[in-house]
Amino acid sequence: MRALVPDAGPAYSGPAGESGEVLSIRGGRPLRGDVEVKGAKNLVTKAMVAALLGETPSVLRDVPDISDVQIVRSLLEVHGVRVEDGEGGSIHLDPSGAATAHFEEIDAYAGASRIPILFCGPLLHLLGEALIPDLGGCRIGDRPINFHMDALRAFGAVVDKSYEGIRITAPDGLHGAKIELPYPSVGATEQVLLTAVKAKGVTELRNAAIEPEIMDLIAVLQKMGAIISYEPNRVILIEGVDSLRGYDHRAIFDRNEAASWACAALATDGEIFVRGAKQQEMLTFLNVFRKAGGWFDVQEDGIRFRRDGALKPVMVETDVHPGFMTDWQQPLIVALTQAEGTSVVHETVYENRLGFTAALVQMGADIVVHPQGIDSPDRRVPRRSLEQAAVINGPTPLHAADVVVPDLRGGYSYVIAALAAEGESVVRNIGIIRRGYEKFLAKLDAVGADFDVIG
Repeated sequence: MRALVPDAGPAYSGPAGESGEVLSIRGGRPLRGDVEVKGAKNLVTKAMVAALLGETPSVLRDVPDISDVQIVRSLLEVHGVRVEDGEGGSIHLDPSGAATAHFEEIDAYAGASRIPILFCGPLLHLLGEALIPDLGGCRIGDRPINFHMDALRAFGAVVDKSYEGIRITAPDGLHGAKIELPYPSVGATEQVLLTAVKAKGVTELRNAAIEPEIMDLIAVLQKMGAIISYEPNRVILIEGVDSLRGYDHRAIFDRNEAASWACAALATDGEIFVRGAKQQEMLTFLNVFRKAGGWFDVQEDGIRFRRDGALKPVMVETDVHPGFMTDWQQPLIVALTQAEGTSVVHETVYENRLGFTAALVQMGADIVVHPQGIDSPDRRVPRRSLEQAAVINGPTPLHAADVVVPDLRGGYSYVIAALAAEGESVVRNIGIIRRGYEKFLAKLDAVGADFDVIG
């Protein structure tokens, strides 16, 4: 690699979270080397919010240096929380000075993240009021906030909408509730957990999400003094308590990043050791990885990934945990363009997440997206009205192209496609990738990628 500017980390550059950086990538060579994954973006940012619930400071360990963490940090700081860096990638959070922030302050940082909505429960308990501006995030499909608002109303909150955003109050306090989610939404489950732990009485949440990051958030809250139990069939019971203390917690590893590097090894016919990856949380991914022709070796400190001969076509259905994660399908599709035969990926979580394949077609891939999905006797995940399906015929040699990063996982997938392709590609707007991938350029360099940063 010959980088014209250094890997600048997650430096926040505006509400869109986009840095404008451009990569020139020379592909056609296998990626080989070691990378390390730290705490999961989808846990760390939520655990940071949970610190608002404690009456004493909290310590969160293995925090990745990514822009989403910086955004949440800024949001906490405008609410008066003192956030300090510790040793070994830890952060210390002291909520003793928490105070109400203004819409303008919140909006200045909230545009690049959907995390502000999870401030609602903790702020209602702490300050009696929560302000939520218009929400941002990756443009991968409809992410309605009605699940969140309905849950907050069930707790007794009053939701008022204005031109500035949403103002939420709890004039009579928050009380336990019986809530059943229409869909096992991760965000709505987190909302209920962060609100119920200090609500008066017992909350019963049905059809809850049970992702490993949710279980790790429950572990954080239990350390703080919460009483939370998990029952069969996606039922979570939370007994409200009067007060919570701070926590000291090491975040679960980022299985999304681990799977991304595994797919990079598969797509480029390389070999990558992902330090910090663990088998248990990746069982579903590892099964599909093996079926597609991948080889892996689970070791004490990580997992090694590479191909095991020719790649094979697979049929994948994305689903909530313990199904195949929607975040895994995009980098996997890049590898499946090199499989010998026809693969089908059914996307059932977000309706626009297959839009990224248009750039892969531009690079020579044979991919047809079916906007209404595809019926199949082999389907196991219930069909949803929003689902789509991608049919990938391979192998098709990929060639260089000029592409623009559309979202976090799609952006990573474009980079891997460019590294697998022959010729010199240009990938624009890579700042989005830093929302979830720590030290991204340094890691690309560590696995032998040939690229320049040109803007």
